[in-house]
Amino acid sequence: MRTDDILRIRLRSQLIEGGSLSRPADVVARLLAVQAQDYSGAVWAVGLRSPGSVLADVERAIAEREIVRSWPMRGTLHFMAAADVRWLLPLLTPRVLARAARREEQLDLDGATFAHARVLFGEALSGGRRLTRPDAMGMLERAGIATTGQRGYHILWRLAQEGLIVVGPMEGRQQTFALLDEWVPAARSSIDPVAPREELLAHLALRYFTGHGPATVADLARWADIRVTEARAALAAAAGSLESAEYDGERYWFSPGAAEPGAGARGRRPRVHLLPGFDEYMLGYTTRSHQLGEHLGTYGVRVGSNGVLAPTVIVDGRAVGVWKRALTARAVTFDLTPFRPFSAREGAAVHIEQERYAWFVGRDLAG
Repeated sequence: MRTDDILRIRLRSQLIEGGSLSRPADVVARLLAVQAQDYSGAVWAVGLRSPGSVLADVERAIAEREIVRSWPMRGTLHFMAAADVRWLLPLLTPRVLARAARREEQLDLDGATFAHARVLFGEALSGGRRLTRPDAMGMLERAGIATTGQRGYHILWRLAQEGLIVVGPMEGRQQTFALLDEWVPAARSSIDPVAPREELLAHLALRYFTGHGPATVADLARWADIRVTEARAALAAAAGSLESAEYDGERYWFSPGAAEPGAGARGRRPRVHLLPGFDEYMLGYTTRSHQLGEHLGTYGVRVGSNGVLAPTVIVDGRAVGVWKRALTARAVTFDLTPFRPFSAREGAAVHIEQERYAWFVGRDLAG
């Protein structure tokens, strides 16, 4: 297996190329979890993988509870299919919450405070009600729970990972919160959340390698934030449903048939895509060396000290630049920073992708 093979198969596995799933919820289910702390980038991550969809389609899937946003792994917001929320949270969040003990001590958050908050949210959200984030902060403050210094955010973060609340649809630019038991009833879960942990991890491994492969066992461990020993055991249980190949002494796993000759073959124009920041194609692995190649260092200077990853231009699976966009009520303007000059054909393909993004967000392409 060569780097070109890894990139070609990943583009197909992640539905960036050759995808046939038009429903946004099916796209999210394929990837199992889509990093979503940047909402505008996350909806585009789903949209670019679901041909023919526009922003309203993705947001409709969120409003209709087909796509759910919460903190299932690594303490980071992700989109998940509704059928996967109820088993992913208890499987992956305990380790994150255990590591949060020191931070909670620094914030002066104790068991009594969290117990009080659970009661408050349970009462305020019952009956299908939702609270915006500012309203949630106000409720806590009125009850004598200070929200300053990230205390309020940490309370929301913990209660979501415990499975009490979940992020609902946006109201303007504000997150809303609902009770998980009402927003996604247990009956909608695709897997019994109390199944043996080994069984759940095996399913996790199969889904990860299907939606992200080719990838290594270390990639799985990092992405899901599980121990490497658990990742190895999970892979061993799922390996019979996967294929593998070797690259530079490492074994990479992917779904059967994904590496068939001709899959993802190049068309007449370069295969160009405008990925959002934090896209799974860039963040779903332990390293971005395959995607970046000689531009690894160049891309590094585009990553802020707070870990924010810039939206990326990829050509034939390789990152060749970063981009920004500015929206007005009617138009979208792009600012590209290439790592190398684009050829005329690449420039034309970039323009087509800019038009695609403009259509997705319902704007004209400026310039």
